[in-house]
Amino acid sequence: MKMLVTGCAGFIGSHLSEKLCGMGEDVVGIDCFTDYYPKATKEANLEKLKGCKNFKFVEADLNEIDLELLLKDTDAVFHQAAQAGVRASWGKSFEIYTKNNILVTQKLLEAAKKSNLKKFIYASSSSVYGDAEKLPLKETNVPKPISPYGVSKLAAEHLCYLYWKNFGVPTVSLRYFTVYGPRQRPDMAFNKFIKAVLKGEEIVVYGDGKQTRDFTFISDAIDANIAALELASAGTIFNIGGGSRVFLIDAIKTIEELAGQKAKIKYIEKQKGDVRDTLADTSLAKSLIGYEPKVNLKEGLEEETKWMKKLFKVS
Repeated sequence: MKMLVTGCAGFIGSHLSEKLCGMGEDVVGIDCFTDYYPKATKEANLEKLKGCKNFKFVEADLNEIDLELLLKDTDAVFHQAAQAGVRASWGKSFEIYTKNNILVTQKLLEAAKKSNLKKFIYASSSSVYGDAEKLPLKETNVPKPISPYGVSKLAAEHLCYLYWKNFGVPTVSLRYFTVYGPRQRPDMAFNKFIKAVLKGEEIVVYGDGKQTRDFTFISDAIDANIAALELASAGTIFNIGGGSRVFLIDAIKTIEELAGQKAKIKYIEKQKGDVRDTLADTSLAKSLIGYEPKVNLKEGLEEETKWMKKLFKVS
């Protein structure tokens, strides 16, 4: 099969591209290296893929390229590309989010309706839920995002649904819950925390540290994509979580233990757009596509810490 992975140089996109190549699929990866974080970091994410004979890299902006030509003879699309970041999505920056999250998705779906795709898998986010009144979060909850980023992800998710409903594009949306692991984006909490602890620098925690998250290890997120490709029915939406609710301060304690060093923590006020708690109800994904997270938080943080020690040449 021929697969297209958008955002292939990103954290999740690069891991997914490697998995598909390892399965023997022909993979076309596209990325435009937005400046949200350094291009060198994304180029490093592609290193393993350079040796894959069945991988082709296209450097291009999805807003500018001929998408119908890109999708020609493609069997499945994994749409991972997006402008990331909750805190950066306010004010004038929202225009970037509408362009790279909403408009790009609409253009891809327009091209997809003219192709013969078997599956169009969209990387959504738990940010669509907003502040939960009750946990765990179910796909049937009414989404109420509290950040412009969450609004953009929900808008794109709605586009996926309506292109399935009206044109039969076989879309599936996966709502990721805080994915972490080796190659995690440098702006994400665990990357920043581990780096700070290893270097003896200060960790900044927004709020009191008692906020909770459902953390999902990268390999579990990738398994969910493969399961969605093979088993999901078109038009469905799934929560993809790690299976446990963890206090942020307890996650930091685990990082301290793995790094063998104490963290220097500075608490500052909660940021606008940050949700207080998340916990995914993944029972629908388990029953329909067999999804079940395999990596617990300590195991996952150990893998990310090993990667970062190697990255910063720390023993």
